[in-house]
Amino acid sequence: MSIEGMSREQRRMMRKMGAVNEAGAPVRTPRTAAPRPADRERTSPAQFVQEVRGELRKVAWPTKQEVKTYSIVVLISVIVFTMLVFGLDYGFGKFLLWLFDK
Repeated sequence: MSIEGMSREQRRMMRKMGAVNEAGAPVRTPRTAAPRPADRERTSPAQFVQEVRGELRKVAWPTKQEVKTYSIVVLISVIVFTMLVFGLDYGFGKFLLWLFDK
């Protein structure tokens, strides 16, 4: 797009952004290639296992009592929601059969 086809406001903004100079000629900066990431040294499997074990030591593991409590809560929740969905499905099914029998 040439600068002649732009409004005065657009030319002023292009100059302010540094896209064109005072004469209206486009200002281009040469592109440079993206820097190549430095080659990293691979770790050995033994060092990997050591680091994994070190990270696992930092984990806050739940106690046996907490695991039992959470498991019971999950099982009860699953049973309650299953019964709720079953009840709604059964009720809507009976209602629709009653509605279409008429």
